[in-house]
Amino acid sequence: MRIYVSKLIQGLTRDYEEYFSSLENALNEIIKVSVAARKAGHDPKPYPEIRIAEDLAGLVEGFIGIPKLADRIRVLLKRMSREKVAFKIAEEIVRGRFSNFDEEKSATHAIRAALAILTEGVTAAVYSEGIAKVSIKSNMDGSHYLAIYFAGPIRSAGGTETALTPVVADFVRQLLGLDRYKPTEEEINRFVEELRLYEREVGRFQYHVSDDNVRKALRHIPVEITGIPSDNVEVSSYRNLSRVETNCLRGGALRVVNDGIVGRAAKVLAIVEDLKIKGWEWLREIKEASRKKSSFMEDVPAGRPILSFPSAKGGFRLRYGRARNTGLAAIAVHPLTMRILQNFLAGGTQLKIETPGKSGIVLSVDSIEPPIVRLKDGSVVRVSYKNFNDIKDKIDKILFLGDLLVSFGDFLYNNKSLLPSGYVEEWWAEEIREVINEKFNGDLKKAAAEVSIPLKFLQKYIDYPFDNVPSVEEAIRISRFLQVPLHPAYTYFWSNIHPYEIRELHNWLSESKIEKADGKIKKIRGRMEQRIKEILERICLPHRISGDDILIEGNDAFSLAFTLGIYNSKNVEINEEISTLENLHSLSGVKIRDKAPTFIGARVGRPEKASKREMSPSVHVLFPVGLQGGSQRDIMRASERGSIKVTISKRRCPKCQTLTFMRICPKCGSETIQEFTCPRCGRSLEKNHCPVCNVKAVCYDEQIVPLKEMVEKACRKIGYRPKHVKGVKGLTNKTRTPEMIEKGILRAKYSLSVYKDGTVRFDITNAPLTHFKPREIGCSIKKLRELGYTYDYQGQPLVDPDQICELKVQDIIIPRRSIDYLIRIARFVDELLEKVYHLSPFYRISRPEDLIGQLVIGLAPHTCAGVLGRIIGFTDLNVCFAHPFWHSAKRRDCDGDEDSIMLTLDAFLNFSREYLPDRIGGIMDSPLFIIRVINPREVQRQAHEFDVASKYPLSFYEETLNGSNARLLMKKIDIVKHRFGSEKQLQEFGFTVPTSNINEANRESQYKKIKKMRDKLRAQLQLAEKIQAVDAKRVAEIVLTTHFLRDISGNLRAYTSQSFRCKRCNKRFRRVPLIGKCPECGGELTLTVYRGGIEKYLEEARNLIERYGMPKYYAQRIHLIEEEIKSLFESGEETKQISLSKFMNA
Repeated sequence: MRIYVSKLIQGLTRDYEEYFSSLENALNEIIKVSVAARKAGHDPKPYPEIRIAEDLAGLVEGFIGIPKLADRIRVLLKRMSREKVAFKIAEEIVRGRFSNFDEEKSATHAIRAALAILTEGVTAAVYSEGIAKVSIKSNMDGSHYLAIYFAGPIRSAGGTETALTPVVADFVRQLLGLDRYKPTEEEINRFVEELRLYEREVGRFQYHVSDDNVRKALRHIPVEITGIPSDNVEVSSYRNLSRVETNCLRGGALRVVNDGIVGRAAKVLAIVEDLKIKGWEWLREIKEASRKKSSFMEDVPAGRPILSFPSAKGGFRLRYGRARNTGLAAIAVHPLTMRILQNFLAGGTQLKIETPGKSGIVLSVDSIEPPIVRLKDGSVVRVSYKNFNDIKDKIDKILFLGDLLVSFGDFLYNNKSLLPSGYVEEWWAEEIREVINEKFNGDLKKAAAEVSIPLKFLQKYIDYPFDNVPSVEEAIRISRFLQVPLHPAYTYFWSNIHPYEIRELHNWLSESKIEKADGKIKKIRGRMEQRIKEILERICLPHRISGDDILIEGNDAFSLAFTLGIYNSKNVEINEEISTLENLHSLSGVKIRDKAPTFIGARVGRPEKASKREMSPSVHVLFPVGLQGGSQRDIMRASERGSIKVTISKRRCPKCQTLTFMRICPKCGSETIQEFTCPRCGRSLEKNHCPVCNVKAVCYDEQIVPLKEMVEKACRKIGYRPKHVKGVKGLTNKTRTPEMIEKGILRAKYSLSVYKDGTVRFDITNAPLTHFKPREIGCSIKKLRELGYTYDYQGQPLVDPDQICELKVQDIIIPRRSIDYLIRIARFVDELLEKVYHLSPFYRISRPEDLIGQLVIGLAPHTCAGVLGRIIGFTDLNVCFAHPFWHSAKRRDCDGDEDSIMLTLDAFLNFSREYLPDRIGGIMDSPLFIIRVINPREVQRQAHEFDVASKYPLSFYEETLNGSNARLLMKKIDIVKHRFGSEKQLQEFGFTVPTSNINEANRESQYKKIKKMRDKLRAQLQLAEKIQAVDAKRVAEIVLTTHFLRDISGNLRAYTSQSFRCKRCNKRFRRVPLIGKCPECGGELTLTVYRGGIEKYLEEARNLIERYGMPKYYAQRIHLIEEEIKSLFESGEETKQISLSKFMNA
């Protein structure tokens, strides 16, 4: 294994070779057990069905099916980037290197193969299930072009690669010598009509793009983006077009254009520019047109507060940097910010943001700026752990939300221009470092003597600026003698006010009483003036009200007086022709930098998640009971009937001719063989085609199953009889193959829910982590050393639980909330091994600590390749902390989505491809493959641009003031792809911002704690009224228009076109059957939309309109809706029916 891995990943250290070897050995033990178990014949296949993926090349060949493709990919990857390999392979397929396909087939294989390489062979939603077919069609002028037919599984997940599909297709088109697609105006209008119809009738996209941008894209895309019907909703205007084969919505195609090409124009542009692909320069126009919009505020669900309007002063200050728990779209705020915001933010809560991306999960970092608030008594205070409990119930206004920590890598990946950085401690330290290098030739001792500060103190101020802040006197001396700006701790939000307001503040100060001690200003007491009070609040200067006076104390008094020129002997006039900061420079004699030039808008998105995976409704076993088990599909209840008739796999024993659904004959123990049936004439066949009816045969049929006998036998074998075992109404897999009932009995015993593929899973929000402290994850030093953690990240022997260790690439830290469920899964597996497979228990877990060291598989939806991981500890938050490469290998960033983890033996033992639904998208979210070793070159591109610097250079902060594009600064910052091939590609990662505890964040979002929507809305608006950077009335309008009115109107429309549901079998009908009951089972029919569902938000909508004095238009609209509801439900209630004769005689 060590030799193999060192060949696969060049530059590995000995430690990492041993680490990967230990994972391999543990995995082999699991495979050994699963191989022995599968031989018993109780499962669809006599061997474990999860395939081990050696590398990207192996994954791609496994899915595309072209022989020798993997070998060629491996050769090319040694000399070019993955993106270039994708296009090279596409070219070689078209040129016939692997086989001589016809044009359509070669185009199909080339596009799929290229996309598989671009998505690391993981995202089946893009290259496999998402592309229905590729065709060569004709333009109106007779020329030929390439058309890509997308299916529904092309989802917004993997959106950047989805957007690259047309780029790859264009490349293939040119190789084939085909012309461009030349759309007609009708076809363009049809596409726009579909987009808007989809938004109204089906669901929202990730991005709301303008019609103009969609039209522009459709005119420029050189291949046709079309698709198969995804939803049974038809267009009304542009119908029956000759080149559009359906009048129904084409959801896959819509997402490719809307959320791919247009929505992610900036990302796609960055890639095509890197690869020097011509013909896509027009994306720049769409990128520029989309830059002005703040999409995070387009839709605001009730209960999810807006925390800051776009770029609003007093919102989140942009702070560049990466902590050990941020990056890869994860961002951070101060823990106290979470508490001040009424706990709507928790560790792992999604935060929709203005820039650089669309969203990210939020975590806590306690070394960045906390919030500043105004209390009900008028005091302005900087929130701290010391004062929080005293002030939390006294807050009147949140003047400043605190910092929002965003990594350079996130700007780089999103191809965004940098925004001006606020003046922060680490920038200040770099300016001092440069001055010492230039003026003192790097002699720190001379510099310390110059500013009269002890050498060790100055050293700490530079090297550890977060933990060591100079006194105000020291900061002033440093600024004066070294000619650097005043320290950020003594700099206020001066750019929030105008020069004339400085004059007002200066005049007020000159009239105030200033108290000194030892020559240092200790207190400023000035007359209470509302105008001055407002200015002090806008610059966020802490003060309090004492009687009729404003009182400023301590360092704030000293720094304010100094900045306004009290110590300056010159009489300086305020010049309104220059900026506020330039005026302050003149007054104080030192440079004052802008503390907060950039604020970021944000709102709360999805709450964090850590919960068991359940199908809807929940299931214990994939075994059909039809209608016999009632609405709960209870196998125990169905077994009371003795035998039941269900559609199930059809197999026959070649020895005794017994017809059964089992792989092993229940009578003689021989292996059965599949038997085919014609679905039209019903005759039994040996092959999957009926020669008489000329239709495809199926390998299932209706059979009488002796369920009671099976259940009794299974209960005896397990030694346990549950009250209920939930099965399924019917199977949807291709062969209608069921699970054995014993598994359902055991899952019921341990309260486990099975997923569609036979696995048991736990879903958790993704969170990145590169370093941890043993104390944070609840793992002993002894155990960590056994797992390979013998040194901390600075190379010191690991002996203290508060030392910082660097996380290994496939180790994960799971939420404590998952412990109980995982232990139950382990016990289920052990009992299954003992009582069904007659093998020894494997896990033998009795306490949480026993989970440490166990292997899991991580899997993201819309993918079909899991990633091997190892549990090393637990977190109090509802997130799965893992290395950025681990998340990225799953094709995920950390923008708020959740993925599942499975105990590895459960997956190898119980997963079967035979269980997967037989439909488009059926293989997604299933572990067909497992990636056992993560190669940093083969994770997604976003992780390649993950920054791992220990500090940002001074030139970086200066470039932010110029608004430079992040790609122009890529060489200045240490990022992952700079390290490929070296020993540092997996280790010695740095972080620029420290945090004392990764678990410090709030545990659970208030959104989840509040159950009623009315209470959620009330809390949302109360918070909006408290935040300086939010207009509560505007929030109410947005909630009303994007949530309430949309919901009410949608439900009203749904009521008039609703279907009907059978209470017994749950079958739905478009219209009420003539017999008035379910024709399938005779059950009673019921509505699917009720009046209560329509009216649920009406009262809240009225209250919003009245409370915030909204325009009459909204009140009139609500009135019209109420009238429509009354006419629908109450019209004719007072009318009495009379006979026809009485009516005629009246």
